[in-house]
Amino acid sequence: MADGVTAVLVDDHPVVRAGVAHWLSTADVHLVASGEDPEVAWTGPGAAADVVVLDLHLNSVTPATAELRRLVEDGRRVIVYSMRSDDEIALQCLEIGALSYLTKAEGADHLVQAVKAAARGQSYTPPALAGALAGDRSETRPALSPRETEVLVEWFQSESKEFVAQRLNITLSTVNSHLERIRVKYAAIGRQAPTKAALVARAIQDGLIGLDDL
Repeated sequence: MADGVTAVLVDDHPVVRAGVAHWLSTADVHLVASGEDPEVAWTGPGAAADVVVLDLHLNSVTPATAELRRLVEDGRRVIVYSMRSDDEIALQCLEIGALSYLTKAEGADHLVQAVKAAARGQSYTPPALAGALAGDRSETRPALSPRETEVLVEWFQSESKEFVAQRLNITLSTVNSHLERIRVKYAAIGRQAPTKAALVARAIQDGLIGLDDL
């Protein structure tokens, strides 16, 4: 494997598991485990996989948001891969902490790009997710200071917090402090944003940035 990326797939359809395994293998991503039971991501080789690809519905009409939250809270990098294309559930998954949300209609290329981005700890925005983000505007916004907004936008546009510090001529510690205060403000109004992807979703919802800024 050229980049050493590993993934585990949780999906209750054998044909989907076979298809995803093929797609990832042709892109130098090793699918170390797959199955219909979420425990495949917690035991054996799947427990150490770089990325978890999680189907939203596993033999149930109830979305597997509890499993998503459990994985995110354990520090796992998760991509939700679902038949559902409604904006509300996509945004909910980002808010919980998924690094991306893809519909199964979006094909191999987007899934591979999402997996490789997630392995680097980065979010990925496929077409359906871009539409969900662009179409959502929350009426409940935190009161961010001009400096907090500036730091947030710079971070979205930068590869690292160190680069933000250089651009704004502030210390890395100050950058981290601003971002932590922003997360606290969102949490205080019941709109948690535990990951960079979730903060991106929040900022777009609140009109702080547009898709063209990313």
